[in-house]
Amino acid sequence: MPVNLTSNAIPLILSGDMNSKPLLQVLDIKLIGSSQERYRLLLSDSVSTQQAMLATQLNDRVKTGTVLKGSVVQLIEYICSTIQNRKIIVVLNMETIIPECEIIGNPKMHAESDTKAHNPVSNGISQHTTVPSTNRSVPKNLSNSTQTFRPTVQPAYQPPPVYKNHGSIMKNEAPARIIPIAALNPYQGRWAVKARVTAKGDLRRYNNAKGDGKVFSFDLLDSDGGEIRVTCFNAVVDRFYDTIEVGKVYIISKGSLKPAKKNFNHLNNEWEIFLESSSTIDLCPDEDSSIPQQQFSFKPIMEIETAENNSIIDVIGIVTSVKPCVPVLRKNGMETQKRDLNLKDQSGRSVELTLWGEFCNREGQKLQELVNSGSAPVLAVKAGKVNDFSGKSVGTVSSTQLFIDPDSPEASNLRAWYDRVGRNLDSQSISRDLQGGLKTDKRKTISQIKDEGLGRSDKADWVTVKATITFIKTDNFCYTACPLTIGDKQCTKKVTKSGSSKWQCDRCNQEFEECDYRYLLQCQVQDHTGLTWVTAFQEAGEEILGCSAKELYMMKSEGDDERFGNVIKSRLFGEVLLKLKIKEETYGDEQRVKITVFKLDGLNYSSDTKFLLGLIPAK
Repeated sequence: MPVNLTSNAIPLILSGDMNSKPLLQVLDIKLIGSSQERYRLLLSDSVSTQQAMLATQLNDRVKTGTVLKGSVVQLIEYICSTIQNRKIIVVLNMETIIPECEIIGNPKMHAESDTKAHNPVSNGISQHTTVPSTNRSVPKNLSNSTQTFRPTVQPAYQPPPVYKNHGSIMKNEAPARIIPIAALNPYQGRWAVKARVTAKGDLRRYNNAKGDGKVFSFDLLDSDGGEIRVTCFNAVVDRFYDTIEVGKVYIISKGSLKPAKKNFNHLNNEWEIFLESSSTIDLCPDEDSSIPQQQFSFKPIMEIETAENNSIIDVIGIVTSVKPCVPVLRKNGMETQKRDLNLKDQSGRSVELTLWGEFCNREGQKLQELVNSGSAPVLAVKAGKVNDFSGKSVGTVSSTQLFIDPDSPEASNLRAWYDRVGRNLDSQSISRDLQGGLKTDKRKTISQIKDEGLGRSDKADWVTVKATITFIKTDNFCYTACPLTIGDKQCTKKVTKSGSSKWQCDRCNQEFEECDYRYLLQCQVQDHTGLTWVTAFQEAGEEILGCSAKELYMMKSEGDDERFGNVIKSRLFGEVLLKLKIKEETYGDEQRVKITVFKLDGLNYSSDTKFLLGLIPAK
């Protein structure tokens, strides 16, 4: 069966025709580039050949063997760029029509001086005319057929309409063609994108070997779902920083594309736009409803548990608790605000979300008011940062966006689930304990801790034990700690008195008048199967004894032994539920299992009875 390639396709493309969908043959494929893989193709229309570059998003076509030497392909989207005074076809999208085929015709490298002679405007030949080529080879698997092969041609790609620009571009220069963000690459000449600003970073100042400078970035989203970051430096910052507003749609052109720095850029794009002195940004007064307000890629909370530290994710959940806003001291000595809250979703997990800076006073305050009023708002987090300290948690960064009760299908489904069943379901937390959030609700006895070898695997075991506290050591129940906050954590390192009678922290290298007092309780607990020793740190110690470590320390240091003793005695021999972390640790050369109390709850006999009844197998 003869295979008809699109006649004169190469000259037509080189003369500027970007709307036809020509059938061409791949004569050669070469891998180029050292830092980034790119494939160079040699394309043929059976008479002429031309060098082409494959967009990196199509690399898998070559790697999987979808495109081979000899393949007949149909170009769906492409542009023609001039690189080092040579025209190169950049293939953005294509379909393989015949995977393997012998060489068709006797093609030769196209001479660019011939392009004008083949221009359909000058010679009257239609750009869609298919002329049978001579001396064609026939694919072996089609040699018994007499029908003419006519592949199905996909509808031509219609680019978005070019916005009539009234902004600052030269009068003698036509507006650049608007192309999808996904089609941007460094080999293009003039281009423009029409997109919505979904995030705007803060203005930052820096100092390096070249001197002082300033920079800011913003993120774009277009109607095809393409995202890309735009960065401005110095004088360009002065031009555009006040112009850019989150939620507005702009047409942006005349910038350069450079590889995105993935350490700082979480968007799904290998490139980043850098605006220059000649760049233009024009506001679209007619709001384009085809461009969404935001694009999410939500990750279930269950999957955050295996996410890499410092990775950037989107997450959505029900806010079940919000802590008050507290001031913290960063490592650079600057004070900021911090607020913790808890999210849960249908995956049966919950996670701690830490708000920093202005997030605490804006969205954080609103969330606290909603939760305090008995509401459980839905919160969507765009670009949160994963932290793996003491479990997994999520924190805000400068590019994070928070959406309270957003109008989206995901939010509606989550709300329906919560109102139906989620409100009464416990969730397993993947973070450090947060206002009663359980690491697990596996009920165990004290004897099972030893018999089942809990804590001796690579990860800690988290269990709940119903037991009685029978003894509390009172000789060293607390220690003197550093009160300073570094980053989002209090230092808490043990401090000592210096020669000036001030407390000194070797870690922070600072002295201060007052220190903090933190619990380090050693308690003996017992149930009907046995007894064991557990350790309770600050928050758990306060729950066990009902007062702060400083208050109890003052009772003892001031000689109020009766009051001190009454506090200890009042906390003994009552049944409680202990949430325990069990993990094997090394002390010198000895391996020992350490049991730590993370939460203490009074026993609710009604709930406990239901739990025990549930353990009885049904007949």
